[in-house]
Amino acid sequence: MHLPRKKFTDFAAVRKEISDETDRETGHTKQISSVPIHLSIFSPNVVNLTLVDLPGLTKVAIEGQPESIVQDIENMVRAFIEKPNCIILAISPANQDLATSDAIKISREVDPKGERTFGVLTKIDLMDKGTNAVDILEGKAYKLQFPWIGVVNRSQADINKSVDMIAARRREREYFQNSPEYSHLASRMGSEHLGKMLSKHLESVIKSRIPGLQSLVSKTIIDLEAELSRLGKPIAADAGGKLYTIMEICRAFDQNFKEHLDGVRPGGDKIYSVFDSQLPAALKRLQFDKHLSMENVRKLITEADGYQPHLIAPEQGYRRLIDSCLVSIKSPAEAAVDAVHSILKDLVHKAMSETTELKQYPTLRVEVGNAAIESLERLREESKKATLQLVDMECGYLTVEFFRKLPQDIEKGGNPTHSLFDRYNDSYLRRVGSTVLSYVNVTCASLRNSIPKSVVYCQVREAKRSLLDYFFTELGKKEVSIPTAKSPLPVANCNKMENGKSRQRMNSANNLSIRYICSRSNWLSCWMRIQQLCSVVPTLQSDWNCTGAHKKRSMLLPGRSSGE
Repeated sequence: MHLPRKKFTDFAAVRKEISDETDRETGHTKQISSVPIHLSIFSPNVVNLTLVDLPGLTKVAIEGQPESIVQDIENMVRAFIEKPNCIILAISPANQDLATSDAIKISREVDPKGERTFGVLTKIDLMDKGTNAVDILEGKAYKLQFPWIGVVNRSQADINKSVDMIAARRREREYFQNSPEYSHLASRMGSEHLGKMLSKHLESVIKSRIPGLQSLVSKTIIDLEAELSRLGKPIAADAGGKLYTIMEICRAFDQNFKEHLDGVRPGGDKIYSVFDSQLPAALKRLQFDKHLSMENVRKLITEADGYQPHLIAPEQGYRRLIDSCLVSIKSPAEAAVDAVHSILKDLVHKAMSETTELKQYPTLRVEVGNAAIESLERLREESKKATLQLVDMECGYLTVEFFRKLPQDIEKGGNPTHSLFDRYNDSYLRRVGSTVLSYVNVTCASLRNSIPKSVVYCQVREAKRSLLDYFFTELGKKEVSIPTAKSPLPVANCNKMENGKSRQRMNSANNLSIRYICSRSNWLSCWMRIQQLCSVVPTLQSDWNCTGAHKKRSMLLPGRSSGE
């Protein structure tokens, strides 16, 4: 390709240019070069073929050649003919013994079945008198899968006399037709027949390779599409496009997280197992009987009475006993909150790994993950506070109706006329402990149902609703800058048609271009963005309504009529 744009019309000039380029590449020596010379021939008289003319195999190095020339040539030849799509032309001279042909030997090594090897016999016209190559051409001496083809090329004398190729091909045809040994083979002899055979075989090879090429192309397309999918969408250059990309990725992550909680993806069922198994088991393990032992009941009632014994019932003692039992429920309640928190964290990690868009942006992945975990931490604290408040409420206000039903008859020790000693006997204390245990069990059963409600309301529901709200708020702070009153900046030029006249309005309170943000394609996300920003900028709603951007979408904004 040293002269890519130059055209030749004389083959003598082509031959001279090839010789000159060879000398420029290898010098005026007998060395070889692996750098190819590309020659394209355009003619209506030639077939569609690509031929590679390789140097002939040699036995020894001659003067001017390195000792490695033999191996170098063989390596060069093998580099081409070992390719499975290459058609091999094993050219052997007819005036030499075919058994010593290096071309046949190396072809058999790389193509043992002969599926892509064509045998070509040259110099048939130079054979000794009384000999011929009929046995070889008929495949009797050495059989190939494809028939042998004999050719008669120009001699060196013909080349020196500048005999053209048309005359040479005519002489070749006449030789085979007029020769008594080869006349019966003349139809499949000659360079023209060789070209047609090679072109026809190449066509059949291409057809046989097409299904494999189609499969390879399809597989490559699938691999490239998978790679593009892994890399994600192109990164936007403008700030609005980047904001839109971030919002879309966060929305995809949030959707995956919600699907885990809603049962579309696995994992959310573990939260129910906390309420159905872990919490009840933890409540059952609470040893209320130790709190209500005879000694502890007597001790707390006595301490609660102080210097003045109770008159009718040990109310303060009841309260202290109940309080000491209910306080122990706080530990299982906190454990339930922490267990749900741990499950939600695992679901966040799963949703992140399943959000392919986040793989393209590792930094955003870290930021979104940290924001989600921080949000779960805040929800855990709120849930723990609300859940413990349920226990505190049970401790702070007892169900009066339960105690008003307690028997006060003489048989059960309720007569206030009994002596102080009788009021603290084992039977009485046992009755107090049994009453407290009954009340604690009722309260515990109630908390078993109310604690899951509190946890779901404060953690699960809020995680579904506002997992990334704080992240969006922080993101909005980076996009929206509210200047001080000393340096107000104009926001947008709002044009609104009113009675056929155009009215311009300027808002200098906030530095935010509404038209810029809403130029993105996802209208819903833009509207959600504006709604968030309206909570930060009170005067933004009126300016948003006057931009006219919402008219293009034919969407009714909240509080607006279709005529506006």
